Amino acid sequence: MTDAPPLIDTHCHLAEPDFDAERAQVLERAAANGVTAIVCVGATGPAADNARAVALAGRSGSVEIVAAVGIHPHHASTADEAAFATLTRLAGDPGVVAIGETGLDLHYDHSPRAAQRAAFARTVQLAQTLGLPLVVHIREAHAEAADILRAEGAVPLDGVIHCFTGERDDARRYLSLGLHVSVAGIVTFKGADRLRDAVREVPLDRLLIETDAPYLAPVPHRGRRNEPAHVRLVAEAVAALRGEPLATVAAATTANARRLFRFGAEIKPGVP
Repeated sequence: MTDAPPLIDTHCHLAEPDFDAERAQVLERAAANGVTAIVCVGATGPAADNARAVALAGRSGSVEIVAAVGIHPHHASTADEAAFATLTRLAGDPGVVAIGETGLDLHYDHSPRAAQRAAFARTVQLAQTLGLPLVVHIREAHAEAADILRAEGAVPLDGVIHCFTGERDDARRYLSLGLHVSVAGIVTFKGADRLRDAVREVPLDRLLIETDAPYLAPVPHRGRRNEPAHVRLVAEAVAALRGEPLATVAAATTANARRLFRFGAEIKPGVP
């Protein structure tokens, strides 16, 4: 798609096994849809997931890949001293640009809430210590998450609420902390009117887009495996609901991502 504007998928689980059979082809399709860079997030399971994300950091053709490492709230019960030591070590890799995802998920409660709160607070502190932006996952816990972020971090915070699912007041709360708001394919879902209302109000210089692939494929691919190429559909949806040209949204979100995640450093060879 030669006329595709440059885009960055700021949250993709590219190291997941879902992509093992055709990762190179997935990246080719992403490039054809204007994707110039991907933030590969490793925090979806055991520590090995973070290591696989770090191993992918580099350049694959025209697509730049960087990594984020963290402990997902689903796995907060594993966040012991050894886990944080591993996280700190991996964060020193030159391909790692962020800490996360971390946060609170009070919908599934796969880890006890006390464990989630403790791991989240400690991860906020770690990101501050390392000087890296924070990638935050929040589900059904917006007010409490904002309280923890405010208590544990130095405002303004350097980071992003990924796959934002809240309402206008939630967005305003995060924006007041200095955070970016990232929009995923949920913005295309039929029942997401309150989310769309919130996205209309996010300042253009604090807006990011993502896929969260292989999860949350946007319409018309909902229910199938998601992939980075579909970030273009997210950008198109955001542009339409805000009444702005696609080129404007693409340019702003790409610039925001490059500023937040500090793209532009020397990139080592990648491993598709």
